[in-house]
Amino acid sequence: MNDLFEQEIHYKILKLLSVQPNLSQRTLASRLSISLGKTNYVLSELAEKGIIKMKRFKNAPQKIPYSYILTPRGLEQKAKITARFLKQKLTEYEQIKTQIKEITQELKNTHDNSSEPYADVLNKTAKI
Repeated sequence: MNDLFEQEIHYKILKLLSVQPNLSQRTLASRLSISLGKTNYVLSELAEKGIIKMKRFKNAPQKIPYSYILTPRGLEQKAKITARFLKQKLTEYEQIKTQIKEITQELKNTHDNSSEPYADVLNKTAKI
């Protein structure tokens, strides 16, 4: 698996847990569209690094009674991961904008602007 995907998973898990620390692993996996095994692996990895603390509720009626709390180090790491994630998304955004401009120009060069099937698309890209 690539590093960017891993960073995105870490970012999304920390984001979810910072707001809802009592989410089950199954719910996390579902919300992130990743396997339950991957979710367990990432949570264990984050706990091992001291980024989250796993707190078990002994008398909880649910099958997996855990709370995942961001540690002070975890809050710091979340901020760093968030900044890296934002930087990556801004880079991707700029690349996509460039691609849209290039494709729009290509479409304009090969079809006149009054072409009915393409007019709507060209009008939308003019706003970008």
